[in-house]
Amino acid sequence: MGRHADPAATRRPVPPVLVAAGLAIVLVLGGLVWWLAGSGGCDEDVTVDVTVAPELGTLTEELLSSVESPDDALCVSAEVTAQQPLQTAGDLGALDEGSLPDVWVPDSSLWPARVAGGAELEPVGSMALSPVVLATSESVIDELGWTGEGPGWAEALGTGRPLAVPDLAASAEALSALAAVRTALGGDADADNAVVAAVLAAARSTELTAGEALTAGSEGGSEAPLVPVSEQEVYAIHQEAEDSALLAVYPAEGSPVLDYPVLRVGSPTGAQARAVEIVTDRLLSEEAQAAVRDAGFRGPEGDAPPGAGAGAGIAEAAPEVLALDAPQVQGLLTRLSSLAAPSRVLTVFDVSTSMEAPVNGGTRATLARDAARSTLSLVPDDYALGIWAFAYELDGEQDWTELVPTRELDAVVDGETQRAVLDEQLQTIPERLTPGGTGLYDTTLAAVRAARENYDPTAVNSVLVVTDGTNEDDAEGTSLDNLLITLAAEADPDRPVKVIGVALGPDADLSALEQIAEATGGAAYSAVEEEDLQMVLFDALRQRS
Repeated sequence: MGRHADPAATRRPVPPVLVAAGLAIVLVLGGLVWWLAGSGGCDEDVTVDVTVAPELGTLTEELLSSVESPDDALCVSAEVTAQQPLQTAGDLGALDEGSLPDVWVPDSSLWPARVAGGAELEPVGSMALSPVVLATSESVIDELGWTGEGPGWAEALGTGRPLAVPDLAASAEALSALAAVRTALGGDADADNAVVAAVLAAARSTELTAGEALTAGSEGGSEAPLVPVSEQEVYAIHQEAEDSALLAVYPAEGSPVLDYPVLRVGSPTGAQARAVEIVTDRLLSEEAQAAVRDAGFRGPEGDAPPGAGAGAGIAEAAPEVLALDAPQVQGLLTRLSSLAAPSRVLTVFDVSTSMEAPVNGGTRATLARDAARSTLSLVPDDYALGIWAFAYELDGEQDWTELVPTRELDAVVDGETQRAVLDEQLQTIPERLTPGGTGLYDTTLAAVRAARENYDPTAVNSVLVVTDGTNEDDAEGTSLDNLLITLAAEADPDRPVKVIGVALGPDADLSALEQIAEATGGAAYSAVEEEDLQMVLFDALRQRS
């Protein structure tokens, strides 16, 4: 369950469900929406690419579908894409300008601060507002004595109640809530300790995901966890579920606000600049403000959505705004990331010619390249990554070849960081496609052995295999049964290496990857919808169990 104005777009950014629940991270809504200036022709046709947070997807398409260009000589079209902000932030930090949107509307201004280099981002206004609150059932709120007045942030997260915190790397609400604790306590070392305690308590307190916890709260469960969410999410749940018992709690110090900034990407000129201005003006118009309020957001002055009050799970009056400093929040995220052991991952890419299959104007190979580069821009410096490529007899009779040895991302290699070296080699993947087959099993076994030989006891060691096909090797190659037997026989509890398989596209052998993952304590992911690949890769790189 998630907050969304778009009933088809999942808002709750929990990690991708392994294999069975395919992700729907990117949705291109309705293709191109045309606005014609007047009834005649035009001198120029300009397309504006607009990427928005998933909960704004359908709403944005509807807004842009009725816009008319004020310039009789200019015809403007918009392509609207609903995408998780984490994925867009990765793209902006890694991809060329021609592959980026012209306008980006994430859920929070915290996201631009996380874009490492890359495209220029210019804020031009705010499309919607939604305070960050704590949500749980009415019975839990009564038990805690919060019916009349909300607790402070530190008190709320230190009650000992179960706390379902969404993925901090992907959720602006969760990160904002923890930053609110730190801000409310003065931002010193004691405040940092309180935040760490909240995170560790959350990890121990419940096995429910944030979405499951919201369902428990909506159903009135007396043991429902607390969940940091946006106010709009609570409102949306009430609109979808009759007699929902979910209520928003507004902490005493005020609430951070998701401000849905409208960001101009890059430096457009001429007709493109005029078209971008037409689009952003529309997204900030009075009609847009009315539309977002109808969807459960607040207007620029904090004015409430229709029906706000106890029956909708939210307060009519806007809470005080608890301002957060984006760079400090980014620093908090870095510190929280250091709580977990780093990952040491040997990533193995399929470069057989099946990766030439067309996908969204490119190929599976270019998709893998771009998704991997975007993911690389998001992971911490203490991660260690290496790259192999595999197909059939790439190096003599060997089906694989090493492109970059596994090293920490901040290691310096011939004057360049490991991160930069990896990025350079990832760009060569489409050029490496080789006919003849796919030595999946031989390569997997060799990669596990190499990872174990270079084992780091302070890290989570794994092999990440990205393939779009099945094992197509000669008669001398390892069979699946022999691979599974060998993996079991060579398993070393003192040096565990898990295999994480990513099946790209409908032709990949997901069943084999599942069996390999099970044999090594890893995981298997399906990216049948190719647009899901970056989020799958990001989650796979951080896979812990």
